[in-house]
Amino acid sequence: MDRRDFLVLGSALGLAPATLLAGEQDFWLVNRTGFTIDEVQITPHNSKDWGDDILGEGTLEDGKKVEIVFKRKEKAKVWDLRVEDEDGEEYIWYDLNLLEISEVTLFYKKGKATATFK
Repeated sequence: MDRRDFLVLGSALGLAPATLLAGEQDFWLVNRTGFTIDEVQITPHNSKDWGDDILGEGTLEDGKKVEIVFKRKEKAKVWDLRVEDEDGEEYIWYDLNLLEISEVTLFYKKGKATATFK
């Protein structure tokens, strides 16, 4: 997947224009890890390539959230999510049915990365 396949919106940005372009897989990504996330990659579960960092030059600081907006034509329902912290450590979640998930909140405690889904 290429970064151009996603639109990443900060929580302070207006959502009306993006809503018109939105796919059914759109979700909020919330960082409650205690560290800054430097990279976010999302790919269909059956893909062999993570593709580009959809944050581009940006980061996702602890306590912040972004809305990940897919192109309307996107059809895949099951996705994998990879994030990388400022130290280059990676954390991966597999088999996320983004047709049923509207929010992913990431946590890190006692050396273990977890997530909750709404």
